[in-house]
Amino acid sequence: MASSKAQWIRNVYPKDGDRLQRYTTISDTEIEPLYAPEDSAAQPYDERLGHPGEYPFTRGVYPSMYRGKLWTMRQFAGFGAAEDTNERFKFLLGQGQHGLSTAFDMPTLMGYDADHPRARGEVGREGVAVSSLSDMETLFADIPLDEVTTSMTVNCSASVLLAMYFATAERRGIALSKLGGTIQNDMLKEFIAQKEWISPPQPSVRVIVDMIEFCTRQAPRWHAVSISGYHIREAGSTAAQELAFTLADGIGYVQAAVERGLDIDEFAPRLSFFFNIHSDFFEEIAKLRAARRMWAKLMRERFGAKNPRSWLLRTHAQTAGCSLTAQQPLNNIVRVAVQALAGVLGGTQSLHTNSMDETLALPSEQAVLVALRTQQIIAEETGVTNFVDPLGGSYAVEALTDRLEAEAFDYIRRIDELGGIVRAIEIGYPQKEIAEASYRYQQQLDAGEKVMVGVNRYQMEEGPPLELLRIGNDVERRQVQRVRERKAARNSASVQTAITAVRRAAKDGSNLMPVIIEAVKNEVTVGEVCDVFREVFGVYRDPAYV
Repeated sequence: MASSKAQWIRNVYPKDGDRLQRYTTISDTEIEPLYAPEDSAAQPYDERLGHPGEYPFTRGVYPSMYRGKLWTMRQFAGFGAAEDTNERFKFLLGQGQHGLSTAFDMPTLMGYDADHPRARGEVGREGVAVSSLSDMETLFADIPLDEVTTSMTVNCSASVLLAMYFATAERRGIALSKLGGTIQNDMLKEFIAQKEWISPPQPSVRVIVDMIEFCTRQAPRWHAVSISGYHIREAGSTAAQELAFTLADGIGYVQAAVERGLDIDEFAPRLSFFFNIHSDFFEEIAKLRAARRMWAKLMRERFGAKNPRSWLLRTHAQTAGCSLTAQQPLNNIVRVAVQALAGVLGGTQSLHTNSMDETLALPSEQAVLVALRTQQIIAEETGVTNFVDPLGGSYAVEALTDRLEAEAFDYIRRIDELGGIVRAIEIGYPQKEIAEASYRYQQQLDAGEKVMVGVNRYQMEEGPPLELLRIGNDVERRQVQRVRERKAARNSASVQTAITAVRRAAKDGSNLMPVIIEAVKNEVTVGEVCDVFREVFGVYRDPAYV
């Protein structure tokens, strides 16, 4: 129900001496926690906005937002062998980072071991190489898994990497119920945008629902899927397309889980999202606000969720990698700062800031530290965290929010008419829409209608090159040798029994997670489990190229 600002403040900030109840003072000015229509020449209370923490959550998913708790600060980290990334994790935690965010190399992402011929030249290059449970244990050595939250960016092989993470915790005596974190695991956006897949959409969604079901019952603090618009935007979509196709993917997962027989109010509170924060400052703020309102409506009205926590769209955000330039790379620091501020003003729950050198190489230690400090400066020095949705009620922001919502719902209606998101992907609808948007954008850049500083305007002769992180060939040689030695030392009978159990579950529809966890404990590798997927489910071919 609608409530007055005064009533909202009484509910959120009880008069018990809590610091949140007191005004924050900046430059001798009293700053209230919330500003509402009655604080201006104002409009009447608008139910489309509500107050923070109230349906439809346009103004934020939590009443106190950053006055109560800052967003989780993450830096994407992963390179070389497991021990290399473990060292970077410890460095970042020591510099004030809140949670870990793990990047895996291309062979791991595609479900191949380091010793596979297709892995040649790619091991440890774009992320950390993980082929076995031993690699996972090294990756998180001396890191208290029950005290940090961990994010893992991996999709078609996600079930195996999550099984290894869970097995690592169990070997340390940590209950799965104490683990907090997120695994991306969003295969629908892979078919739409990023193109890292093994099997076709239907079996891929089945595996994701297996993971949602398992985590709901065994690891309730874990987000089994992070429904990701980030890569949709990186592929060239507009903000409205990113919003629409991301929420359409979410609808697809919810529908599949409900059809499995899962109770929506048991699994929906642990769904999470991941959005790109691009350079159009107010549009990006409006996009996050529209996303919350749309998801709340979809969950309550379309799916009939009763638990208010099921209506919440909680999201991680990352600044836009595709907006960064190899030319004048120091300019990227400014781009990232502006984008990060938009993410904060839009109300993200977690944030990654890109490093200035990411168009040239994996981030160096210096570059990643600057990116982390960017978040810390926004949090500690700017004062923006003293307000809950400070732009709420802005004519421009509210108009943009309404426009993005309307455009995104138009796309979702079209997808429904096509038979749902899986069918839309199978006929190439979102892929075609994004390709056309990307082409239009490139035309505008080429014509100078859109400006990219240092690229099509304000060019200059480049200065001295940045000092870049280099991954030597010895990383691949060492990792390949390790994998071969581990395979040679295993109990072959136990490995074959475990692989047979995975194959049986894949064929008969049993939940795959318990057997994959058991398999990795018996030293079955990422590639060996994924080979079962290739055998049983088949290998996907993009309809655009068939």
